[in-house]
Amino acid sequence: MKIVVLDGYTLNPGDLSWSGIEQFGEVVVHDRTAPEQIMERLAGAEIVFTNKTPLTREHFAANPQLRFVGVLATGYNVVDIVTAKERKIPVCNIPTYGTMAVAQFAAALMLELCHRVGRHADSVKAGDWSRGNDFCYWLNPLIELDGKTLGVVGFGRIGQAFGRIAQAFGMKIIAVDEYPNKALESATLRYGTLDELYAEADVISLHCPLFDNNKGMINKSAIAKMKPGVLILNTSRGPLINEADLAEALAAGKVAGAGVDVLSSEPPALTNPLLSAPNCIVTPHIAWATKEARSRLMDIATDNLAAFLKGAPKNVVNP
Repeated sequence: MKIVVLDGYTLNPGDLSWSGIEQFGEVVVHDRTAPEQIMERLAGAEIVFTNKTPLTREHFAANPQLRFVGVLATGYNVVDIVTAKERKIPVCNIPTYGTMAVAQFAAALMLELCHRVGRHADSVKAGDWSRGNDFCYWLNPLIELDGKTLGVVGFGRIGQAFGRIAQAFGMKIIAVDEYPNKALESATLRYGTLDELYAEADVISLHCPLFDNNKGMINKSAIAKMKPGVLILNTSRGPLINEADLAEALAAGKVAGAGVDVLSSEPPALTNPLLSAPNCIVTPHIAWATKEARSRLMDIATDNLAAFLKGAPKNVVNP
């Protein structure tokens, strides 16, 4: 049985092993696959794993031997799941591998916006402290989180995990979710509307999936409803933010800072407005990428394939 991994590098740049998947057949791992290479690399494969390489109706039509698609991520919008279902091909994703990694990274972005540890460390190494006249200095306002309000948009596993971290800092939580779990409410956590969250939150963090109805939800209109000096975090999906509107609000000071690990197009064009916006931290989509999280992802991908071969596929997104 031929198994093809179309874009395995981001999951495993060399510090993990493909041996779990290799037990099931002949495995060919490609670091990356360009659009024009997809057809050639799918030829003869019964099992395919993809992360961000698209699989379209045309790919399925030209490869009737395909039996299983494993997505090496939680999001599966790169796969035409309708066509896969028509052809009785299960598409299985990895839903839970990175909860704590992403929550921890969101906290790192929030703390960096509050303290700018990296900026101050670079300043010290550049000699600014040695040349100074005082025992201390700071290059931007420093922010204490105790008593402030965190607004979490999308209060699933990751949103809840980040909420618990924020509560440990003394923050209050206002959450927005399509399916609120009122049992989670407490003296420091409540559900609210999106407008209430915009009006009350000192920090807003996005943890929701991307749908047609929330694309660009952080835009000029939404920002106008927010507190002056709000901080905005995004470790979810880049297109949730209208990047030009956020850059404008950062330049005007309405938004005091933003920390984003995802952008609307990845890798971004050098003209992306957030790359030159003031007080904006942009990281290269790495919230998910701790070795521990990637190891879990690899294990779940292996388990997904094993379950399919036993006739009981799991984590199927196109049942």
